[in-house]
Amino acid sequence: MAMKFKRHLKFEYGINRIDTLPLVNVILLLLLFSMIISGFVMQAGISVDLPRAITGTVASAEGISLMILSDNIVHYDGKAMNTQQLKSLFERCAKKGESVLIKADKRVSLERISQIWDLCRVAGISRINIATNP
Repeated sequence: MAMKFKRHLKFEYGINRIDTLPLVNVILLLLLFSMIISGFVMQAGISVDLPRAITGTVASAEGISLMILSDNIVHYDGKAMNTQQLKSLFERCAKKGESVLIKADKRVSLERISQIWDLCRVAGISRINIATNP
């Protein structure tokens, strides 16, 4: 008795084409995810040479970040700030309970950093951090 095999096998329910919609959805989600993440990686356009510290720890990213350049000028969000602007900024941050991160160039005078620190304390901010390089 000889066995007969079918030469052309057809699926019983048939898959005539590949559905590309899930593939497009995954690609769009990956694109969206990478766009969102790249926004967090971007750094400000002002470069600061941070001082080194062996015992530095990672501070939380919440709150505001100030940059003090080597010429002792304070920048927030890419704009130079004077003392009055800093006072009002710190008062708003204190009401929200935010912290302040000071990114000061290593050539900035200690006097300028202590002035900014005092402005934060007077406004009622208790969490003040200084950024360093490990």
